[in-house]
Amino acid sequence: MSASGSIIETERLVMRPPELSDFRQLYGMWSDVEVVRHVTGAALTQEDVWARLLRSLGHWAAMGFGHWIVANKCNGDFVGEVGFVRLMRGIGEDFDAAPETGWMLARQSQRSGYATEAVEAALRWSDERWPGGETVCIISPENAASIRLATKLAYQADRTVTYKNKDVTVFRRRHVLSR
Repeated sequence: MSASGSIIETERLVMRPPELSDFRQLYGMWSDVEVVRHVTGAALTQEDVWARLLRSLGHWAAMGFGHWIVANKCNGDFVGEVGFVRLMRGIGEDFDAAPETGWMLARQSQRSGYATEAVEAALRWSDERWPGGETVCIISPENAASIRLATKLAYQADRTVTYKNKDVTVFRRRHVLSR
């Protein structure tokens, strides 16, 4: 992995902060009900996706982190988005104070190892930025693929909470400093 500023490159991927021109690709992903079934439960509207994009741009401007747009390094194809947010969800002070990890891949990019590669790169970035820090995520209990990925990347289930009338599992990952 090489990182320059807020751009991260892995063996197969390039991750960069979003731009307004990413809207159409993001809308294609977030409006695909098969892709979002465990996260939102329903396809997002153009208005919803536009608000998400502006929120992501705002995260980078105000906090110095956010979601990266993930693209295939060889051909530039859109893969998805991966990154960190602080959304003040009201899940608990311990949750709201930590950067929340999130990932979403377009249907054509799933089952290719891209999620593991991109989230691992994002976590290496976070471990450098917040040494000894903790990141959190929430995952629907039905989302077996995301639970496997979180567990593979050292997230541990902490508790189940109700968020927006749905049960979700809170996962935590603490970066342990090497000696």
